[in-house]
Amino acid sequence: MRIGIDLGGTKIEGIVLDADGGELIRERVPTPGGDYRGTLAAVHALVRRLVSRADGPCSVGIGLPGSVSRATGRIKNSNSTCLNGQPLYRDLEALLERPLRFANDADCLALSEATDGAAAGAAVVFAVIVGTGTGGGIVVNGRLLNGPNGIAGEWGHNPLPWPKRAELPGSACYCGLQGCIETWLSGPALARDHLQCCGESLDAVEINRRALAGDTRARVSLDRYTDRMARALAGVINILDPEVIVLGGGVSNMASLYEDVPRRWGRYVFSDRVDTKLVPAVHGDSSGVRGAACLWPAQEPA
Repeated sequence: MRIGIDLGGTKIEGIVLDADGGELIRERVPTPGGDYRGTLAAVHALVRRLVSRADGPCSVGIGLPGSVSRATGRIKNSNSTCLNGQPLYRDLEALLERPLRFANDADCLALSEATDGAAAGAAVVFAVIVGTGTGGGIVVNGRLLNGPNGIAGEWGHNPLPWPKRAELPGSACYCGLQGCIETWLSGPALARDHLQCCGESLDAVEINRRALAGDTRARVSLDRYTDRMARALAGVINILDPEVIVLGGGVSNMASLYEDVPRRWGRYVFSDRVDTKLVPAVHGDSSGVRGAACLWPAQEPA
């Protein structure tokens, strides 16, 4: 059996999968916001409960925002900033007294959807989490692509391609730069853009709902967002040329994106035709935690 843990900014989700990928157990607990020691304790307790309920040997994989630095062994690049600079891998292995495997949450989404989800069977898959933050992961021939720096797929911390004059220099990003894709395409970024342009404080879900209901201002804000996503994903297609791009995270529930973004990205992709498919994650909110479990292949002992 395989345990997956999805360590998010607001919740920690755990799952137990059998050898065939079937879900046996699931549990969610709140994330102790901004509290590293509290987060360690919450993950520790959750894994212990899942192991006890599984009643058998289990491997444990953990997906989290950010990644483990190969230089220091500490967490880097996490928008859950209390994790940055902390030896999470070492601390959790010591607490749980077992080997663990870690991956970025977007990598876990990519692995899950390439294994038995929306991109099953595709040779090259790019998966995107668009929610509180924006990240990406790459799977090639069924294997995660990490790279020598452990940052393959970090799409959200590149500048928005083909920026318009009004988009420069862009908002400040927590990474220390300005105009990162994450500052344009996360859920909070859509809300902020709508507030600045229309003077209305609405979250991304409400903007989408009002746009579908015919609200002109919401529709214009969503159109700007769609064009930015088309530009950003066109940059990925020009470099990686994936067969499938999978969207996950809260923003992925906006059904209009799957028609409107591909209709727009053709003008930015360096090709006479774009055959890349844009699809929602089949496993939805569960994809990240399933991917974390799949960091250990079913046939490999923990």
